[in-house]
Amino acid sequence: MADHPFSGSSHLAGHCPMSGLAVAPNGCPVSPKAADFDPFESAYQLDPPEALRWSRDQEPVFYSPKLGYWVVSRYADVKEIFRNNQIFSPAIALEKITPVSQKAQDTLKRYDYAMNRTLVNEDEPAHMERRRALMESFTLDELKHHEPMLQSLTQEYLDRIIDNGEADLVDEMLWEIPLTVALNFLGIPEEDMDTLRKYSIAHTVNTWGRPSTEEQVAVAEAVGNFWQYAGKVLEKMRQDPSGHGWMKYAIRKQKELPEVVTDSYLHSMMMAGIVAAHETTAHASANMFRLLLENREVWEDICDNPTLIPNAVEECLRYSGSVAAWRRIATTDTRIGDTEIPEGSKLLIISASANHDDRHFENPDDLDIYRDNTTDHLTFGYGAHQCMGKNLARMEMRIFLEAFTRRLPQLELVPNQTFTFVPNTSFRGPEHLWVRWDQGQNPERRDPGILERIRTFTIGAPAPHDSARPVRVAMWQSRPKVWSA
Repeated sequence: MADHPFSGSSHLAGHCPMSGLAVAPNGCPVSPKAADFDPFESAYQLDPPEALRWSRDQEPVFYSPKLGYWVVSRYADVKEIFRNNQIFSPAIALEKITPVSQKAQDTLKRYDYAMNRTLVNEDEPAHMERRRALMESFTLDELKHHEPMLQSLTQEYLDRIIDNGEADLVDEMLWEIPLTVALNFLGIPEEDMDTLRKYSIAHTVNTWGRPSTEEQVAVAEAVGNFWQYAGKVLEKMRQDPSGHGWMKYAIRKQKELPEVVTDSYLHSMMMAGIVAAHETTAHASANMFRLLLENREVWEDICDNPTLIPNAVEECLRYSGSVAAWRRIATTDTRIGDTEIPEGSKLLIISASANHDDRHFENPDDLDIYRDNTTDHLTFGYGAHQCMGKNLARMEMRIFLEAFTRRLPQLELVPNQTFTFVPNTSFRGPEHLWVRWDQGQNPERRDPGILERIRTFTIGAPAPHDSARPVRVAMWQSRPKVWSA
């Protein structure tokens, strides 16, 4: 077998880590915990890092018979898999994790559904050639153009709820703003937002969920409609591809590089882009507010010192990011640590677990906004397939947090609420997030000028000085020694 050792595993080469009844594809017995693992059950859905703690400690690479995937949980291993996309191909990243019923397949055919390669699931050299061709819209200078619109949207949506005293942040703000920004970024008219929300949820369930046979048909209907909607928008753009927007830029680029930016690629990217550009940011923002409001001292630190916001956002992405897992397939016989992985093996790599690995992050279960290596998190992936939109997501989350800590520092979670999630392996954020506040304490009632004092941040990953800890220096004066005879 090929020799590609990873640093994250602890058992000896060629040695099966556990014993059990089922047998993995490499011939090793499957441990009882590995046999029981099910990412669609509540433990993983509610808290992926905690659900994989046993794996990080005991069995960092295990075969899941319920999934038919190898599961990888440690930081070093996950990072190396991301890095080595020759041996660990992303080709299955958008493959449906639950086999689709014939009825659902027939439904998708009626809509001529033909989702193909996108930047997420494409191998080299095609992937990097297309990535380079379409990268311009993601440069820091280009992203800067979206900042005023995002600040204005955030203020507008906050104005709507500021005197209400209670709100569901997901329904009333954190879903619509990222979707509006995504449509603006892509160059799509801001229409049918409710329909697009339904479509994007259906796409998530269709690709990473476990819908029942009956549910699959309804999901397929929504996905088919989504596919046709994306095609219609694309055709309308072709008539006039001038102006801003990533998809319009891609259409113009197609004239220069028709063999790189193909028709089928544009259609697939139109649909995938609508989801990728907003759903993950919406979930990440909801996770961030929940996490910070559950850790009151941290929230108050940020309210007192807004310069902490960039690192706070990054730490929330590490601690509870919206992307929990990705998938890869082994292109050859290989190893992860000392676990033999046969060619053709499918891998579920749990970045949410890797982000809580104490081999890389000190006290990983503490929310530490002063952490000096929090940008090492793998929520955006790593290597050639690292998320192209990571800096747009950072910008949105920072603007949200800046606005709320300035205008509603007294914000708190509504107690005893139950958080629910769309069941799937890879993307997570609460479907609803209820918060409340005393309107009488709104700072702008006492100081209207606070509305204009908007703090801005450099676009990109936070700089080292953004995580500087406050230090108190206490003067100590020694007492004179007294000698006795």
